[in-house]
Amino acid sequence: MANKSAVVTGCSSGIGRATALELTARGYEVIATARRHESIADLAVARTLALDVDSDESVAAAQAAVGPVDVVVNNAGFGIEGPVEEVPLAEVRRAFETNFFGAARMIQAFVPAMRERGSGTIVNVTSVAGVVGGPLAGYYSATKFALEALSESLHLEVGHYGVKVLVVEPGAIETRFGDNMVDHRGRPGPYAELATKWASAMKALGGGEPAPGPRLVATKICDALEAENSPLRLPVGADAELITSTRQGMSFDDFEATMRQVLQLDW
Repeated sequence: MANKSAVVTGCSSGIGRATALELTARGYEVIATARRHESIADLAVARTLALDVDSDESVAAAQAAVGPVDVVVNNAGFGIEGPVEEVPLAEVRRAFETNFFGAARMIQAFVPAMRERGSGTIVNVTSVAGVVGGPLAGYYSATKFALEALSESLHLEVGHYGVKVLVVEPGAIETRFGDNMVDHRGRPGPYAELATKWASAMKALGGGEPAPGPRLVATKICDALEAENSPLRLPVGADAELITSTRQGMSFDDFEATMRQVLQLDW
């Protein structure tokens, strides 16, 4: 992988940081980015750069500073949880700004050079929540469903020019993702009981085992980049593989009935 370059967003912790390090270990010249530069100053990569994916100006400045690259990993994002009825729409808009429009900005900034060169890869980190919308995660799922749809269209558009698109769909991963969560699940009210039941269901889905670390996702991304042929969508983790394969194999009504039974959800 000598002389190949990659820009990774959201490298302050978790999947972004692990991916930047794994790409570096495999010979990439990595430009690791985060909104706060001090959060990535210690990263042992080729270059670190402050980048706010919410800002047109910041993304344009990063593209000008970095120039053409071989890989862009759109990982920056945060969670937003709570009943559809209750989450303030201003917070929903902020989530879309980062989780969806942030990736779109990076694509518009870096794809033109890939298309003109006839090679390159866009990696969009979505989630199993971009495949299945669970209760109390409607808005987070909406941001990830949107990015899945965008990725599908982008794949059909730029594959003609030799540009590859990968959609990475992690399940539960042990990171600091929850630290930045916009969380409205614990409020008293009509959905408080559901929040308790759903938390128990998620523990049951994990089987009591600890979630894997972010290196699992980083390895999956790098393996896919090195593979001659890779599918568009890459679920990561036993839970993601189970949920995505089950969802793809049946109608929504059958899937809902199955998941209610497996998770013993009586809401």
